Amino acid sequence: MRLTTIGLTAAIALATVPALPALADSASATLKNAAGETIGSATFVKTLSGVIHISITAEGIPEGAHGVHVHETGDCSGDGFKSAGGHLGNGGDHGIGSSNGPHPGDLPNAHVGAGGVLKVEYFTKALMLEEFGLGPLYDEDGSAIVIHSGPDDYQSQPSGDAGDRIACGVIERDVG
Repeated sequence: MRLTTIGLTAAIALATVPALPALADSASATLKNAAGETIGSATFVKTLSGVIHISITAEGIPEGAHGVHVHETGDCSGDGFKSAGGHLGNGGDHGIGSSNGPHPGDLPNAHVGAGGVLKVEYFTKALMLEEFGLGPLYDEDGSAIVIHSGPDDYQSQPSGDAGDRIACGVIERDVG
């Protein structure tokens, strides 16, 4: 009988402890190539420290270095993905080689080996999953993640001379 009372007391005590806050916002994007085929995904998770953790996986990417950027418009509707607009810039210049840079949407180059698989993780405080502030991913026209055909040189204006856009995904808030 005593064990039952202790067990019941423990269950009541646990039921009254407030739930810990879940990780804040998260978002994701389905990456598509120019033919409209799904080739990968990207996730954006706000960590407890406030840093955004970005994880990207894509297949069928040519071997070599590739610029990866968050672009200012959530539209990957074709025409070489030009509909995604420029980098999410917040009024600054492109690249770490600029005294007025980098853009919040500037990310380090990703490197792809002979298998054509891109896997990369980034941490950034420059992007926000909130609607307002420096580098917001959610605003009235959204944002997109773009993979370019070549490497970003981290200084050429306005976009690092990274070449054509070979993959694009609209960043959407995860619900749940």
